[in-house]
Amino acid sequence: MKPRVSLITLSVSDLARSIRFYRNGLRLPLRNFSKGIVFFVMRGTWLSLCPNEGIATHATVLSHETGFSGFAIAHNVRSLKEVDTVLDQAKGAGAKVIKPIWNVSWGGYSGSFTDPDGYLWEVAWKPDFCIELYQGSECGPTTQCP
Repeated sequence: MKPRVSLITLSVSDLARSIRFYRNGLRLPLRNFSKGIVFFVMRGTWLSLCPNEGIATHATVLSHETGFSGFAIAHNVRSLKEVDTVLDQAKGAGAKVIKPIWNVSWGGYSGSFTDPDGYLWEVAWKPDFCIELYQGSECGPTTQCP
């Protein structure tokens, strides 16, 4: 098995609201819309949204209850200023800022927000850490991002 995550699917309570948040608010490119599921193109890993009952039925489990699910999504950016930009964009789209932006103990700069369904996103920058998930990239902790 090659190490990769291809798709992250979030179970959402209101698909139309979540599409507006991710497409219009965060400006993620919508790739495909099928009955009951949507896909957003991201580098390396795509994000999909599916109504709560749809994903639970598909996985043959009970739909989740409210509260922190123990799951967070990180969005690493290429500059300190970009952290501010992304968090402001999320807030403008209706996100709830959970942790204001600050210089963190591990040498970076980050802040956190939740989307309309309460999924936790961290927006972070660290000058000597790069995550680039596109084919052919050779980035790592000691490599500058392209």
